[in-house]
Amino acid sequence: MKPTLIFDMDGVLVDNTPVQARAFQLLFRDLGLTTNARQLLRRLNGMPAGDIIQSVFRHSIPQKQLDIYAEQREFLYRTLYWSKRRALPGLVAFLKSARAEGFNIGLGTGSGGPTLSYILDHLDLRQYFDVIIGKDDVPNGKPHPDTYSLTAAKLGAKPESCIVFEDALLGEQAAYRAGMRCVAVATTLPGKAFQAPLAVIKDFTELTPARLLELLAQQPEAPRPQKRRV
Repeated sequence: MKPTLIFDMDGVLVDNTPVQARAFQLLFRDLGLTTNARQLLRRLNGMPAGDIIQSVFRHSIPQKQLDIYAEQREFLYRTLYWSKRRALPGLVAFLKSARAEGFNIGLGTGSGGPTLSYILDHLDLRQYFDVIIGKDDVPNGKPHPDTYSLTAAKLGAKPESCIVFEDALLGEQAAYRAGMRCVAVATTLPGKAFQAPLAVIKDFTELTPARLLELLAQQPEAPRPQKRRV
């Protein structure tokens, strides 16, 4: 049986994390906060925006207010990224090749519906995914396993047959918590920052479905998640 491939979106399908960080930084500036957004995302990238924003405050922020802040950040991000949207090099060719080889392909992201459309529909990528799971489909975002577990369930795949593509440490841990293996996409973090990926790639020109099967055979079981990383 061919493995199932599950992709994160931000930082994996597109190299947009620096723009995400810039949007957070502008929001923090408006709120009078001095937090370094780029450093913050090195730790918390993959979480829903509201959870990331809450982490900056020492006191609890009402959910309604967090939603407003998240919407402001989303507006800033879309404005900054509008003319820069493009798929990671080699992505479309890899997806087409994987599809031709009989792989099931899903998307599991912490982004919501409008943000999904902003990337997937603009770049015409939705056609390559059999299942798409976003933040509104699960009770708990990454590093909880819900996103990837539900994606696999919708695809009818067992966790041990799934390979997750992630650019974030919390996303890698979510994959391991779901009993899956992971390929690290080093768009934002160096490969050495990840725990135990099957491989580290800069983009999809560095990987083929055949090579993925070879790597899978070298790591027969999913690594155990590390508590210190979440």
